Amino acid sequence: MASANLDLVRSIYADWERGDYSSAQWAHPMIEFIWADGPEPGEWKGLAEMAQSMRNWLSAWEEVHVEADEYCELDDGRVLVLAHHGGRGKTSGLEIGQATAKNATLFRIRGGKVTRLVLYWDRERAFADLGLAPEESRDPC
Repeated sequence: MASANLDLVRSIYADWERGDYSSAQWAHPMIEFIWADGPEPGEWKGLAEMAQSMRNWLSAWEEVHVEADEYCELDDGRVLVLAHHGGRGKTSGLEIGQATAKNATLFRIRGGKVTRLVLYWDRERAFADLGLAPEESRDPC
């Protein structure tokens, strides 16, 4: 039986897989939002800053969406999603898959709200940050 945290993350990804990034009802008002790596790493705090960062990133892409490959409930407050993105750069025409093949998202959840969201362009970086073995040598979840 899936936990409430896992159900919450799956519902977020259901929207994202359709390319719908408009809702943040799942986020705590003071969410910590982090791009751990990639073209513009950084940290933001609160819904407004998270929304601005996402708008900036989304504005560079057409038909952007993400597809979950696997959901990993790490403990009672963290869910790691192994995923890959699709879409195309508005200016370059570069497919997102050409820039990054496998990525990950770490959700920290308390009281039914995401309090920390960490996006990784490089899945292996997520594994290293979490102290997990590389994907090739383990079952990720």
